[in-house]
Amino acid sequence: MQSLLLVAVGGAAGALARYGVGALAVRLGLSGFPWSTLAVNLIGGFAMGLLAGWLAEGSPALRLLFGVGVLGGFTTFSAFSIDVVRLLQGDQWAAALGYVLVSVIGAIGACWLGLLVSRGAG
Repeated sequence: MQSLLLVAVGGAAGALARYGVGALAVRLGLSGFPWSTLAVNLIGGFAMGLLAGWLAEGSPALRLLFGVGVLGGFTTFSAFSIDVVRLLQGDQWAAALGYVLVSVIGAIGACWLGLLVSRGAG
């Protein structure tokens, strides 16, 4: 139960932070390009790297709160980033490339398919 609470509280904080970045982008007039999403993904990737380094041998509770919760609510791209880095660190270059390609192309394709299905064209 404590694990679920840590993830939930962290997730809420991460989602609020993501909303804040989006709101800031709107206030700054940055609407022609997805700057807020790009910023969130880059910040989240960097933060996940910091967290993975700092908590390599650290508290599982802090990993749940910050890694799964806060960063998961802020951006799942951070989880994707650490997955790719771990594959690369294990010299699994082909697996990392495959994972990147399938994740990005697959997610875009799945989104497109969902849109078509929801509009009755699928």
